[in-house]
Amino acid sequence: MKKIIFCTALVISFVFVSFKKNDSGVTLKEVTVNAPFEMPAIKIPDFSNCKEFSITDFGAVAGDLNKTSEAISKAIAKASKSGGGTVVIPEGEWLTKKIHFKSNVNLHLKKGAVLLFSENPKDYLPAVRSTWEGYECYNYSPLIYAYQCKNIAITGEGELKAKMDVWKQWFARPKAHMESLKRLYYLASYNKPMKERQMVNDTANFRPQFIQFNRCENILMEGVKITNSPFWTIHPFLSKDVVLRNLNVYAHGHNNDGVDPEMSQNVLIENCVFDQGDDAIAIKSGSNQDAWRLNTPSKNIVMRNCTVKNGHQLVAIGSELSGGIENVFIDNCTVVDGAKLNHLLFIKTNERRGGYVKNIHMTNITSGKIDEGILGIETDVLYQWRNLVPTIERRLTPIQDVYLENVKATNVKFISRILAQKELPVENVFLKNVTAQNVQGEKSIHENVKNFSIQN
Repeated sequence: MKKIIFCTALVISFVFVSFKKNDSGVTLKEVTVNAPFEMPAIKIPDFSNCKEFSITDFGAVAGDLNKTSEAISKAIAKASKSGGGTVVIPEGEWLTKKIHFKSNVNLHLKKGAVLLFSENPKDYLPAVRSTWEGYECYNYSPLIYAYQCKNIAITGEGELKAKMDVWKQWFARPKAHMESLKRLYYLASYNKPMKERQMVNDTANFRPQFIQFNRCENILMEGVKITNSPFWTIHPFLSKDVVLRNLNVYAHGHNNDGVDPEMSQNVLIENCVFDQGDDAIAIKSGSNQDAWRLNTPSKNIVMRNCTVKNGHQLVAIGSELSGGIENVFIDNCTVVDGAKLNHLLFIKTNERRGGYVKNIHMTNITSGKIDEGILGIETDVLYQWRNLVPTIERRLTPIQDVYLENVKATNVKFISRILAQKELPVENVFLKNVTAQNVQGEKSIHENVKNFSIQN
């Protein structure tokens, strides 16, 4: 039997270490994280010595969508051109269109500042290189978008808020939307070039992410409140060195995950509060052939000291995991009593995904009632895709080395439910001190599992 390793002693300490100057003038801090796997120091930007650029100096007028949008764009360009700077959003409500980052910029919201994002889809055109459910495409710009940027931050005590008048009408997925989804599936499956993957038309209605960091490095989000989202809320995609700290995230629409790290590495999520209509954290790594070509796993992802008020899962892994997911550590988190939650940890895949999942650790978690159970692993989760499109290439997902320790809930249907294929069982699942006050059914519901251990 494989040796069982639990790493309670390595739980939550972190320190700031060496400071060094980037050639832009922005200081880079290195944050070290103790985890039950080798975790590189995470580099994040520090703008404390950089010049500030208030949007009012560039013509922003509260309530004037066009003037404020133009002012934010000019301030970002000036701060970046200056070698690094902080774009300041003063107290008050500022209606704006999309915001596009440049390198070496901190978007800072003062206390009492609200950036209110327009609900008009035309304000998020022209289309940009983005994603939809694991496939790359050209779509409406995320409300806040950074592409190939370095040293960027969103900080302060203010609020980022999306007007939902139109986006909520798009939550429904009528036939026209599903036909566009089918088209994207085939374009990606047969490696059609990006120029053919234009998903903005009158009927596709692919809602944009609120915040997407696309192919970026050295990212900090700290302190702000985020309210509502058309789609995924915070989406680091193909990005590296990300710290999300002291955020308050509320979004109760369709596909409203809190954070979706996708093919991203060295990610720390700490001291955040999530109140979601979907998963609090959903770790992904792309879908099918598109992700197999990119061949970039989501790796070294730590979530700690967070509170979840609602969500489908505390942490979901998949189902878009075709690039692979490894080295995940969830520690010292609380799900408030009365929260609507299906699982604490749910790993999901299907016969089209391939990829892999390994070295997943969850420790020191407290929860109230859970609608399903503490740990769920299922390998036949296809949702709307099951009858929408065929399997073009069948690849199963190896899942192994899952560790849970010191996890407790009040009322559950099961402690663990693992449903895998006979031809590729789930391997090496170890539970220690994983308990519930009341288990309504069987504690362990397993199909095709090798080397499972539970110690209470």
